[in-house]
Amino acid sequence: MQQTVQQLSLPARIVGLVAAIVLTAIGVVYGFVQGASVQIVILAGIATLAAFVWGWRFVLGQFVSESAERDGGPSEIRRVWLQFRAPLALLAAILVLFLLLSLTIDGFFNVWNVVSLLILLAILVITRALGRQFQENRSAFIGVMVLSGLFSVGAMKIEGFSSTSNIKSMLLFASFLGIASVGQTLVALLGGLDLSIPFIIGAANVGLLYLIGLGVPPWLAALIVLVIGTLLGVINGFLSFRLQGQALIVTLGTGFAISGGVQILTSIGTAYGGNVFGTVPPWLTNLSAMDGSTFGLPFPPTIAIWGLVALILIVGMRVTVYGRFLYAVGVNRISSKRVMISELRYWVMMYAISGLFSAMTGSLLLGWSGGGFIGVGDQYLFLTLAAVVVGGTSLLGGQGGYGFTVIGVLVLQVLSSFLIGIGLNFQWQEFIFGLLILPMVALYARSPHIRTQI
Repeated sequence: MQQTVQQLSLPARIVGLVAAIVLTAIGVVYGFVQGASVQIVILAGIATLAAFVWGWRFVLGQFVSESAERDGGPSEIRRVWLQFRAPLALLAAILVLFLLLSLTIDGFFNVWNVVSLLILLAILVITRALGRQFQENRSAFIGVMVLSGLFSVGAMKIEGFSSTSNIKSMLLFASFLGIASVGQTLVALLGGLDLSIPFIIGAANVGLLYLIGLGVPPWLAALIVLVIGTLLGVINGFLSFRLQGQALIVTLGTGFAISGGVQILTSIGTAYGGNVFGTVPPWLTNLSAMDGSTFGLPFPPTIAIWGLVALILIVGMRVTVYGRFLYAVGVNRISSKRVMISELRYWVMMYAISGLFSAMTGSLLLGWSGGGFIGVGDQYLFLTLAAVVVGGTSLLGGQGGYGFTVIGVLVLQVLSSFLIGIGLNFQWQEFIFGLLILPMVALYARSPHIRTQI
């Protein structure tokens, strides 16, 4: 039977109309204060009023309809708010953010930004309306919708946003984050965390150039760094397994020890602790440089490396016994142990892979920057966790996968490029990053964990 939208009660319609009028009035005042033309102010005001009234009726009407279907009658507004406060709070957060930006940034309130806001709100409504049809991969659907919306708004608003060079730049930086997030994803599927990732990245970045400066052949130095990164991951895995429930503290502690040890070693005989200067081999520069080429094709090999890694992981985790056992351990450790799956083996193996790809990320970043810096991985402490969670992988284990992380990585990178493109400074970027990520995390967290469904 086709579901119809429940007619809103008179108080609900009045509340929506009053909110729309207030929002429109605030927008009109901002428009005149910032010197926008009368035509643009009128057009933006009409569009805001119409979109808000329609969105209020459509979204809230669906909520009332769903509640009525479950409860056998119309639901009160208070009950609707308690049951569906997450999407409504997200709507309110976006509107408040738009008003704050209009108030603090000269020229922000213009017709293109209003249209961009309406596109984002429309995508939110569409995602809410169609999300029920994609229950199995709901987080992936939401991520794709957000990614499409951000890219569409960026292409319309920012000159050159959809150009080949900018897309190549976004893919390159997404590749660094994507490779660094491999280990975090696998560890999260077990129900663990690896906070040593940024420290291993920085240590690998400095250590590789240090070894090259000592006269070690670059290919051998890179191999040594990758092996050491893997061994550090093995140590993390073994210790965190023995100290069950303390993976966060263990990996953070080993991370600080790794970072400090590398700085002590590389600062012997020099005044530049934490920084190493030298000549990066051309082949390593080509791997990560914007003008690098892959078998004659004009894009950096790092992008191809990330694509290959993603393909192997996505397919391997679905069709191999190792992938199925990994999910089994993450879902229920006791059950997996009873069917002879070694939890210690998978715990150590996933942390070893995390150390390997963290070291690989640090080595690739050396090719991009041209110099060793111990703090080059600092941003990845938050970003790897954000990419995993925004993609929809549960930090409790057993649910998600690297394909979801790829979507999360792309969402974060396009969002970052968009914020830079509209001229926001670093403080505003951090504020918006957190403001948009928190509701998405709350939205994913509302779905029941897999352990409660079996």
